[in-house]
Amino acid sequence: MEWHAKLPFQNQSMSPNINSRKNKSSLSDDAQHPQIVLVGQPNCGKSTIFNRVAGYHSVATNFPGATVEFTRSHVKINGQTCDLVDLPGTYSLQSLDLAEEEAKKFLLTQKIDVIINVIDASILGRSLDLTTELLELELPMVVCLNMMDEATRKGVLIASSKLAELLDLPVIETIGSKGHGIDELFRQAFQVIRLNRQSHHRKMSRHVEKVVQELADYLPDCEKTGRRKNCRLTAIKLIENDPYFQKRFLPDDELKNKVRKCRKKLETAHGLPADEVIAAERHSLALGLFERVAKIGRPRKSWKDWADDVLMHPIFGYVFMALFLYTFFNVIFKFGALIENPILNFFNMQLDQVSHYFPKNSFLFTLINGLFQGFAGGIAIVFPYLVPFLLGLAFMEDFGYLPRIAFLMDRFMHKIGLHGPSIVPMILGYGCSVPAVLSTRILSSPRDRFIASVVSVLIPCSARMTIIMGLVGYFIGGTAALGIYLLNLIVIGIVGTILSRMMSEDIPGMILEMPSYQWPSLRVVIAKTWLRLKDFIVIAWPLLIAGSIILSVAEWYHIDALINRAFSPLTSLLGLPAAVGTTLIFGILRKELSMLMLFQALGTTDVSTVLSSGQILVFTLFVVFYIPCLATLGILLKEIGWRKTLFASGLTIFIAIFISLLGRGFAYLVF
Repeated sequence: MEWHAKLPFQNQSMSPNINSRKNKSSLSDDAQHPQIVLVGQPNCGKSTIFNRVAGYHSVATNFPGATVEFTRSHVKINGQTCDLVDLPGTYSLQSLDLAEEEAKKFLLTQKIDVIINVIDASILGRSLDLTTELLELELPMVVCLNMMDEATRKGVLIASSKLAELLDLPVIETIGSKGHGIDELFRQAFQVIRLNRQSHHRKMSRHVEKVVQELADYLPDCEKTGRRKNCRLTAIKLIENDPYFQKRFLPDDELKNKVRKCRKKLETAHGLPADEVIAAERHSLALGLFERVAKIGRPRKSWKDWADDVLMHPIFGYVFMALFLYTFFNVIFKFGALIENPILNFFNMQLDQVSHYFPKNSFLFTLINGLFQGFAGGIAIVFPYLVPFLLGLAFMEDFGYLPRIAFLMDRFMHKIGLHGPSIVPMILGYGCSVPAVLSTRILSSPRDRFIASVVSVLIPCSARMTIIMGLVGYFIGGTAALGIYLLNLIVIGIVGTILSRMMSEDIPGMILEMPSYQWPSLRVVIAKTWLRLKDFIVIAWPLLIAGSIILSVAEWYHIDALINRAFSPLTSLLGLPAAVGTTLIFGILRKELSMLMLFQALGTTDVSTVLSSGQILVFTLFVVFYIPCLATLGILLKEIGWRKTLFASGLTIFIAIFISLLGRGFAYLVF
C-alpha cells in the first residue's frame, strides 16, 4: 500500500521543518532518496510516529493487529527528503501470519537505508526479542524507546545510554502521541545513513553459535536471501524451518541433509526442537539486555488501573459496555435528528426558488432537482449521523476501549466457533467493510479468514449506520435502532455457528495484548475522522449526486417503472411499495444511496407520510443485510476468490429476505 501526500503538511508539535510532499515518480524517488523503515511489535506506536511526520495517510489504531499492509510516504525532514515506510506490526520474523510475512518480505528484499525499531518502553523486556532478531539482518538501525511516559507510570526506569552502549546503536526516547523526541529520532536516523553505520548481531551461546556458523560456512550462495549477503541469517532461518528460506535453498538435497544434521545437533544437545532453541536464545539475550539497562520500581496507581477494574470486570464490564453502546447510539440519533430538519428545510427553500425560474414539469428542473437531492442528501442526511459516529469510533480506538470490548466478546466468539482475534474484523466492520475484510489476514487459518470475512460483511458499517439512524432512528426511535444492532449480533452468531460447524476445527484461546489507555488528542481524532470521512466525500457523494440525477432522468423517461416492475416480486414479498425497487440497485454501489434514493423515489424526505413504521423497519433490515457494496465485493474477490464471494453474496441475500420477512411479521404485531 503506497500513499503520497497531496498537500504540504507541517506538524507544529514537533518541528516546523518536517513536512511531506507529493511524489511525482515513485520508481525514481526510491532510487534517489534514502528509505527509512519503521519496524516494531503491534501497538508500539509506529503508525502514530509515521503520521506525526508524514501526515494522516493511514489510520493509526490503539488496537493490536489492525495493520496488515505497509504504508509509504515521501517526506522532507529538516530539509532532507526520504521515503518513510510503516511496516505491519510483527512480534517476530517467523511468518506466523500474513502481516509478519509482509514485514519480513519487505526487510529481506527492499532497499533499506535505516531501520527505526520502535519499542514500547513499558514492556521493554518482551519488545527486545524483536530487536535481537532485527540485529541479525545487520542493517543500519536506530532504536526508538516509545511510550516513555507509560513506562514511567508502570515504574520501569530505563538507562537508554547504557542500552545504546550495549547495542552499539543510537537509542532515542520518545512519546509519539505527544510528538516528544521525534525530531531527534529522525536526526539520528539521517546521521546513521550518512555514516553507513551497520548494526551487529548479538552472539548466542557457544554451542548454538558453533552450529549456526557450521551451516553458514557450508552455504553456497547467500545472495538468494534477497539483496544482501548474510549467510549467518540464512543459516538461522533454515534451522528455524522458515518457509521463505526453505523455498529458496532446500531444493538442494545435499544442503537439505546438512540442515537436517545441524538441527539434530541442536535438538540432541538442548532437548528441544531446533526452532525453539533459537527462540530461547533470542529471549535470553533480550532478558539479559533488559536486566542490565532497566530497573522496576513501584508503579503509580492511576485512573487507568481503576478504569480497568470496572471496564474489564466479569460482570460490570458487560453492564458498562451495554450502557455505553446504548448511550453512544442514542447520542448519535439525537444529534443527527437535531440538525437534519433545518438543513433539509434550507435546501427545500432553495429548490422552491429555482421553481420560479424553471417549470416543475420541465426536463431542466428535473436535472436540477436531482442535483439538489443528491447534494442535500450528503449534507443533511449522511453527515449528521456519520460525522459523530466516526468521531466516537476514533475516540474509542485511541482511548483503548475497543480492545477491551474485544476481550469481553471473546466468549461470544468462541460460541460461534471462532477465536478471539477474529473480533478485529468485526470491530473494524463498524467503520467500513473493506478494511474489515482486509484485516482477516491477521488470522492464520484459511477457514477462519473465510468465516470472518463472511461475518464481517454482515456488520453494519458506517454507511449502513446512516440508514439505520436516518430511517429507523429518526422515524421510529433510537431504541429501535439499537435493536437492529442487537439483532445483527444474533444473526452473526447464528451464521458464524453454522459455518464453523460446517468447517469444524479446534478453536485456540485468545492472546490479545491490551494497550494502555491513552487520552486521545483532539487533533488526531479529527484527523482520523477526516481520513475516513474523505472516502464518503470523494467516492460516495459524487456517486450519490450522479445516482440522484440518473434517477431523476429515469423518472422523466419512466424507465424507473420498468426497474420497479422487475423488482416487484421482491418488494411485494416484503410488503414494500413498488417504487423502492430502483433504490436497491443504487445500494449495491454504496449503501447510503439506498436511503437517499428512497427519498427521491418517494418524492419526500418525510417517508413516514408514505411508508408505515413497519415498512420503514423492513426496508432498513433488507438494506442492512443484503449484498455488500461494490468496493467490498472487490476486496472479497481478492481475498477469498470468486466462488466464496458468490456464496457470501447469495447468503446475504437469503439472510436479508428471511430477516425482513421476520421483521414484517414483528411489525404487524407491534405497529
